[in-house]
Amino acid sequence: MGSYTLLPLRGVFLVLFVGMLIVKVFALIDCLTVPERAFVMAGKQTKVIWTVILAVAVVTTFGGFFAVLGLIAALVYLLDVRPAVRQA
Repeated sequence: MGSYTLLPLRGVFLVLFVGMLIVKVFALIDCLTVPERAFVMAGKQTKVIWTVILAVAVVTTFGGFFAVLGLIAALVYLLDVRPAVRQA
């Protein structure tokens, strides 16, 4: 009987998981579409470094605490790096 009371909580965690995955994949795809020289002109880490970081972030979505670290990396890219490279 106790498992039925936790059923809505499973739905919440599923929505959070899918949301994290979407944010990470979006950040990775965006990183892949930006030219290498834009990263250099913006004074950010190279495209290769960000691609590796975001690819690892996507893979770690399926693995515990590292999923949160990957989400933080994706948010740093989207909120700091992406605007800078878009201006360059």
